[in-house]
Amino acid sequence: MTLSESDPTGLHRVLDRPAVLAQAARRLDTRPELWDDEVRIRVERLNLDAASYRQLERTHTTDGRVDGDAVRAEVLAIVAERGKMQNPETGSGGMLVGTVEEVGPRSPLGLAVGDRVATLVSLTLTPLVLEDGLAGWDGLGEQVPCDGYAVLFGRSIAAVLPDDLPTALSLSVMDVCGAPALTARVVGEYVAAGEGPGGPGTGRAPVVAVVGAAGKSGSLSLAAARAAGAGRTIGVVPHQGEADLLAPTGLADEVAIADARDPVALRDAVEKAGGPADVTVVCVDVPGCEGGAVLATADRGTVIFFSMATSFSAAALGAEGLAADVRMLVGNGYVPGHAAYALELLRGHDGVRRLFEGRLHG
Repeated sequence: MTLSESDPTGLHRVLDRPAVLAQAARRLDTRPELWDDEVRIRVERLNLDAASYRQLERTHTTDGRVDGDAVRAEVLAIVAERGKMQNPETGSGGMLVGTVEEVGPRSPLGLAVGDRVATLVSLTLTPLVLEDGLAGWDGLGEQVPCDGYAVLFGRSIAAVLPDDLPTALSLSVMDVCGAPALTARVVGEYVAAGEGPGGPGTGRAPVVAVVGAAGKSGSLSLAAARAAGAGRTIGVVPHQGEADLLAPTGLADEVAIADARDPVALRDAVEKAGGPADVTVVCVDVPGCEGGAVLATADRGTVIFFSMATSFSAAALGAEGLAADVRMLVGNGYVPGHAAYALELLRGHDGVRRLFEGRLHG
């Protein structure tokens, strides 16, 4: 059964009054019947974004032990109340994997019944129903096996899963695929000769520092920076254990250890490693890293914030207060071709793949 008169942005599913966009909505309509430009997915796995899961983990940790049952119960409560997975504390969600079970006759997404796909839009705007009580999830990791359904709108994005990679690995990559694509674009702007509308156009290979470099988005961003022509790559990690993971991959010319929440420590670590950076990419999932990222960046440099824990007011006001002439970009998670590019980086860099697989199994 299909319904008519939908809006490609999903406004017809918003229950708030006055209406807002689906991401900002308090609650979405989760009926399984489709409007004629929608697609319904039978969901098999969620990937909660890192900032959201870390908040849930911290909230339900007592004496160093995470209460997985409590984490699971909270995720179920959020989805039941809101009709989507949107952490009320972080405002963030994640993405999902599933199989297409119905396609509306006017859907522009190019999907067919039976396609196994990963959604490339956030769970914060995706109507979602969980039907199994998350019985197969222990609440102790970001990837959530489940059974239920989700609905994609006319302006949603989804990618058919590749055959040559395990599902969990593909999902992990696609969850952060916007970061390497935008990093490559910005580094390419620096390499290009001459001032242009897209960026600085210095005509030289920039120094790129990635904060949170041993993580998923961080490792991919390092690989993308090098592929795009970075002259020097600096990977910033919080402690020696992360440094030991990153160094053997060869993704960073220099590995620096610093608490990204300590502005002076971060600045000094990046400078000692060959900075300041022309491009600083922030991929950590904890708040309070804005000032250090600005300080670690050269005048007329660029800071790319890819963390949902970022306070953008703190970043803007902090840069103003420091008289820092830096361009600050919000990574919105979408660049055309970003999923295919991220998967290409994974396939082409053994070090990236080892880091991803280590986190999946660790």
